[in-house]
Amino acid sequence: MCMDEIIGLKKSPPPAEFGFEFSIARSARRRTVSIEVRAAKVVVRAPLNTAKSFLMAFLQQKAAWVRAKIAEQQVTMAARPEAAVYGQGSELAFMNERLRLVIGRGSRAAIARVGQELHLLLSARVRMSEQEQIRALLARWYQQQALQILTRKTADLCARAGLVCTSVKVRATRSKWGHCTSKGAIQYNWQILLAPEAIVDYLVAHEVSHLRHQNHSAEFWALVANLCPSCKADRVWLKANGARLCL
Repeated sequence: MCMDEIIGLKKSPPPAEFGFEFSIARSARRRTVSIEVRAAKVVVRAPLNTAKSFLMAFLQQKAAWVRAKIAEQQVTMAARPEAAVYGQGSELAFMNERLRLVIGRGSRAAIARVGQELHLLLSARVRMSEQEQIRALLARWYQQQALQILTRKTADLCARAGLVCTSVKVRATRSKWGHCTSKGAIQYNWQILLAPEAIVDYLVAHEVSHLRHQNHSAEFWALVANLCPSCKADRVWLKANGARLCL
């Protein structure tokens, strides 16, 4: 977030007809007004000198949509499982596979796949609890795998669609499974590898389609369907199960 987007951030009490609190973030760089709902929190983003009366009217027009998004996100947040406790023999999903944890001790922390097992070495030199160390090793391994797999899948679909992706990155983001910039860079949430491979392929098709259509128009969805014929079912699955895809 740019610094000038933080300047002018003010929280407003909820008018009775709105039924929700919101913050206003003004920016000298912004040219349009938009509403962002993340983690059930509402931010109205606006150009620096936009009249508050205009923003209130805009919010009034979008209030029903905002309330629906808040309710949807509250349900999703409530469905998130408590952090798993990992131990000897615990199993983790890796696309269409199940990998079993084999935990040992060593002078240095390390992780490696051996067949259908993930071998972890925990180190007493690391200033973390055992669970924190396991989680950090797993996150590192999944990120490495995600970058390789998603880069390859993206390149394959781009070649098929005649499109160009300038870069692929992976991160652990809270609110999005993927993002495609207007400059052709794609970012994925690496935890998508906890889903079946068909869902991974749908996400790649979705983001690759944004290389041509920076919107969710009918043309965009037609391209997604062409690249991933099962996209409708995959999209439903991800919406229903996405909150559970976390280490």
